[in-house]
Amino acid sequence: MVSTFPNSSVDLSRIRLSIRSLQPQLVEWRRQLHQKPELGFQEKLTAELITRQLQAWGIEHETGIAETGIVAIIKGEKAGSDKVLAIRADMDALPIQELNEVPYKSQHDGVMHACGHDGHTAIALGTAYYLHQHRHDFGGTVKMIFQPAEEGPGGAKPMITAGVLKNPDVDAIIGLHLWNNLPLGTVGVRTGALMASVECFKCTILGKGGHGAMPHQTVDSIVVAAQVVNALQTIVARNVNPIDSAVVTVGEFHAGTKLNVIADTARLSGTIRYFNPDFQGFFNQRVEQIIAGVCQSHGANYDLNYWSLYPPVINDAGMAELVKSVAEEVIETPIGIVPECQTMGGEDMSFFLQEVPGCYFFVGSANPAKDLAYPHHHPRFDFDETALAMGVEIFVRCVEKFLN
Repeated sequence: MVSTFPNSSVDLSRIRLSIRSLQPQLVEWRRQLHQKPELGFQEKLTAELITRQLQAWGIEHETGIAETGIVAIIKGEKAGSDKVLAIRADMDALPIQELNEVPYKSQHDGVMHACGHDGHTAIALGTAYYLHQHRHDFGGTVKMIFQPAEEGPGGAKPMITAGVLKNPDVDAIIGLHLWNNLPLGTVGVRTGALMASVECFKCTILGKGGHGAMPHQTVDSIVVAAQVVNALQTIVARNVNPIDSAVVTVGEFHAGTKLNVIADTARLSGTIRYFNPDFQGFFNQRVEQIIAGVCQSHGANYDLNYWSLYPPVINDAGMAELVKSVAEEVIETPIGIVPECQTMGGEDMSFFLQEVPGCYFFVGSANPAKDLAYPHHHPRFDFDETALAMGVEIFVRCVEKFLN
């Protein structure tokens, strides 16, 4: 008989019974976290829940890393391996007012787990519990990294600076993202670039204001800024090899106070995304060249602030193959493994992958039949919790395969 969870048509017979039996607890943890969401570096209640569980299980751990981060150590008892595999889960929520009417709705006004990090933390807790209970089944060491502030300003880098990849030194790292862009029962995994580099800019165009009927006395900042917006689109269209992927988006444009007043300033902000690490530094230079050129041609000035948030997420070929082989053991659907799963979204898992070989992958979590298919960062985002046990099973099998 095919084993399934209630209201799920996904075959879960390949998930071991001892992990399937954890499903109610995984759901409970996830919903507790969902009710008490916290923004980056403020995850105190979240850290308390994690710490309470680790203490109850007798798992060695350290708290307060990069403000609220936690690292747990689980040592296998099987002889023959001294390797160390890290598993990373992010903990923070978003400044979004939840619109879902569910029993576990956010109780923190204006804050919501709208990206699945509550699920990531629950999966990591379940993995830690299972591995600790079955540490005789593997050798080596597993480091569970509970990371704050993925949504910004970024908790991975300060955790690395604090030494979470040392003592003992990590040989490889894996992490997952519950992904509503893929249906439940699928896994998105690929070698190379999975997610994009994230760079940002803010620019103020400095013109000369005046009367709307006397434009010859002014330098119209709106006209200048509008030309800047159009010109920035030529970077991808005419400076980037069509085989490469990149996006330049102006997301904010603020100017003007009255219909018959020519604005003296206009403010723009936007983001640049790309996969190819060779583009580092290129967009920064090209954006400023275009803004400077347009402003010079109109007699305007500008103030530009440009910064890099996260590098691209680049998966190691060997670790991606490990995850793929495990996923093929766990799931079997008409779609199954999805290698073409790239997204221009960004992730600070990229900093870990710059330090050690690793793989970041997607676990499909959308279920339209249950109205669980809203996109990430939407106020009605939610996911099919069946994916929680699937995530634990994949993590556990990766541990067993890598360390044994």
